[in-house]
Amino acid sequence: MADQAAFLEAVKSGYSFKGEAVKIGAAMLDGQVVPGADVLMPLKTMNRHGLIAGATGTGKTKTLQVISECLSDNSVPVLLMDIKGDLSGIAAAGAANDKINERYQKLGLTYTPTAYPVDLLTLSNQKGVRLRATVSEFGPVLLSKILGLNDTQGGLVAMMFKYCDDTKLPLLDLKDFIKVLQFVSNEGKAELEKTYGKISTTSTGTILRKVVELQQQGADVFFGEKSFEVDDLMRIADDGRGMISVLRVTDLQDRPKLFSTFMLQLLAELYATCPEEGDLDKPKLVLFIDEAHLIFQEASDALLQQIETIIKLIRSKGVGIFFCTQNPMDVPAAVLGQLGLKVQHALRAFTAADRKVIKQTAENYPETNFYKTDELITQLGIGEALITMLNEKGVPTPLVHTMLIAPRSRMDVLSDSEIDGIVAKSKIAAKYNQIIDSQSAYEILTDKLNEAAEKSAEQKEAAEEEKAGKKSSKKEEGFFDNPMVKQAGRTAANVITRSLLGALGLGGRSRKKSSWF
Repeated sequence: MADQAAFLEAVKSGYSFKGEAVKIGAAMLDGQVVPGADVLMPLKTMNRHGLIAGATGTGKTKTLQVISECLSDNSVPVLLMDIKGDLSGIAAAGAANDKINERYQKLGLTYTPTAYPVDLLTLSNQKGVRLRATVSEFGPVLLSKILGLNDTQGGLVAMMFKYCDDTKLPLLDLKDFIKVLQFVSNEGKAELEKTYGKISTTSTGTILRKVVELQQQGADVFFGEKSFEVDDLMRIADDGRGMISVLRVTDLQDRPKLFSTFMLQLLAELYATCPEEGDLDKPKLVLFIDEAHLIFQEASDALLQQIETIIKLIRSKGVGIFFCTQNPMDVPAAVLGQLGLKVQHALRAFTAADRKVIKQTAENYPETNFYKTDELITQLGIGEALITMLNEKGVPTPLVHTMLIAPRSRMDVLSDSEIDGIVAKSKIAAKYNQIIDSQSAYEILTDKLNEAAEKSAEQKEAAEEEKAGKKSSKKEEGFFDNPMVKQAGRTAANVITRSLLGALGLGGRSRKKSSWF
């Protein structure tokens, strides 16, 4: 009993915060909920990022759903990366059952089914608001990192962007980029080398192959117009709740390169667009990335470094990022160290390697006198988790075994007709779902090359006609029109004339006077 009293005191003092905080569950000791041991989540530190980890079926996605609901209720917009396709139900009200009612009774709460304001987004041709970005918005540095280019190849990409800026060639989609790449390798190579330096055809060939690889993962659908504006992710619904944007990316599970490309561009755009805010009372946007290992799965060192840098800096913009994954070790250590709120669901110890991971995981959490952390991680029930977070001073709260509240929205997917209804009601669908194909680098260079080809053909044709005309003129002149023949003829005529005149006594030197005069 003394232990329970000490435990209750530790939880109350550790989870009391200045400013707004929301209840996400209650602390447990020896497998039982301790009355009054509320586990609160402070909104002020939600920009310090977080981790939701645990084995399949332990309740990670539902925890993500619960936290999103709490944020929306407090006018904080949310962006959910729906990899498995099971988050769309947040737009519909849930339904009570015996298990949910029992859980809420233990937590001292009343279950109220609630639907939340939702926009469904997509990167592909699925139903929803289309998200796109132009190649120009990526810029040479980010694009080079995505493609995994070396310094020489990256320098060539930077030169291409500079040339496009100088000559007013918009780079909107990948076909624009490929057209410019082909141009600088062939027809425009001499022109560009005069201004920008030597161009290696080996480098251009390598870059082209890497772009084609990105295309194979469906990047053509993502690059283009109309570019998505991050302000549309930070909207407040008419009823004052934060909009929850659900990005349905179920078709990207086998295309990690494209998913990484999108995520890095989105984070970079958020960082570049949002002003410095410092520590706000609540974040401007919280982003949840389900199945987060897909970001890091095939990421190059340069890409990982870029993600780590943005994670460190974007906090000051009022943006929080939560990674949801099966194993905490899926997240690079440098990124893991930046995550303030940690929700650890159960892990399973089937092998020696599993036990090693569990021991490592336990060592990453604050020490506690109330639990044997490495043992408890394997015994957590569904909807239970070990939780620690940062208070407003940046100090970690005590590690607590928590029974989490259940989502009040539907814990299942929407039907096709429900999805159609949400897309039809969306205030931004019409803005982004129209097809735009502006005149850009592809069309401008194609016209330029066609014009040059036509001019070259005309010049060639004129030259051939002129050449043919000269030959025809020579044939009409004949043998006696030849200048040499003409000169020989004139010489012969002079000789004959002089001979005739001489025979008539009219030519040659003056004659002597006749004797009969």
